[in-house]
Amino acid sequence: MKNKNYVLVGLQWGDEGKGKIVDMLSKDFNVVVRYQGGANAGHTIIIDGKKTVLHLIPSGIFTNDIVCVIGNGTVIDPDALIDEIGLLEKDGTVLDNRLFISKDAHIILPYHKIIDAINESKNDKIGTTKKGIGPSYFDKYARRGIKFSDFDNREVLKEKINKNLQYLISIFPESEELKKLNSKSLYDDLSAQYAKVERYFAQTQYLLNDFISKGKNILLEGAQGALLDVDFGTYPYITSSNPTSGGACTGSGIPPTLINGVIGIVKAYTTRVGEGPFPTELFDDTGKKIAEIGVEFGATTGRPRRCGWLDLVALKYAVIINGVTELAMTKSDVLDSFDEINACTHYELDGKKIDTFPSNPFVLQNVKPVYKTFKGWESELKGKLSYKELNVNFRNYLEFIEEYVKVPVKYISTGPSRADIILK
Repeated sequence: MKNKNYVLVGLQWGDEGKGKIVDMLSKDFNVVVRYQGGANAGHTIIIDGKKTVLHLIPSGIFTNDIVCVIGNGTVIDPDALIDEIGLLEKDGTVLDNRLFISKDAHIILPYHKIIDAINESKNDKIGTTKKGIGPSYFDKYARRGIKFSDFDNREVLKEKINKNLQYLISIFPESEELKKLNSKSLYDDLSAQYAKVERYFAQTQYLLNDFISKGKNILLEGAQGALLDVDFGTYPYITSSNPTSGGACTGSGIPPTLINGVIGIVKAYTTRVGEGPFPTELFDDTGKKIAEIGVEFGATTGRPRRCGWLDLVALKYAVIINGVTELAMTKSDVLDSFDEINACTHYELDGKKIDTFPSNPFVLQNVKPVYKTFKGWESELKGKLSYKELNVNFRNYLEFIEEYVKVPVKYISTGPSRADIILK
């Protein structure tokens, strides 16, 4: 039987509920891989009423015997990693021989967070989490990044830290925080952090391909969402990596020829955190109601999320660029009490109807959404056990979405807990 190697991606601006779906799917896989991003992502899982938010370690860690891998495409804050490992171990989760981290992942150092805060203090801010993610990726592509594999040659590592710090001080001379940093202290602190987690590191590209050769099933988990992709998102209001399915290969070392399925996660409505255009954003009481019922606050920052109707133009774009083969819809129950529900089927731009997504934010900010109105289901979805039991108005809404994007919805989340899921 052929390996089941699937990529799971968010199809909006992040916060689609990927953590719950990964947790639910993990029983069908042997390995779950996080392939990009850093601790700027928060994946929330609720099991037996207990809420846990993971920022780095894949959500599959809560399924017994699952191996979890943090891939080379991520950037890792050692403090955040140590805290998360401690949190899981405190709850009795076994990590030894279950958690592996790529030696080729890049490290977020204290100076990255300082640079992030400096950049966000300017007028043209992006709305980042200020956790040093962007500056760490910047160093990666400027070829001065620091990997965990640099601990294999500690003298070179010391030199790199010193050169990087002196360079940053030279281009940000006004930063007193940077001047307070000392390269020896940075190295010593990093060495102490690494000693606590060294046992988890491996050349995971070999590990993953070995798993596949032995018939193991792999689930690759993205962070953020497709519309925040550094190449395909609303640049510059994006994240600093590739959450799209293509990033799963470069961020893990698994070749594209071995990927045979892409699961796209979409909310029944749309949210966005931070700056950037959002065509279906609601500024009225309806938007506030969605936010309140959906508890729309960022799992990492606590920032309130902007809320709006489902944007099918953006969704179809995300489906195309990711090669999505099946969909999972989350937070359907948030819309239970609405008598009418809208979905954007087209945009109007300069007096013309368009059905393509302009990724240029300065074009996107000028589009007007054209809506199709659906009759609300005005009944509780939570507790239903099969698709046939769901209200016909909800099924009409779902089936219109399937027809629009030409991809079936296979999973329907009807509530926040692990058990609130229907397979269609």
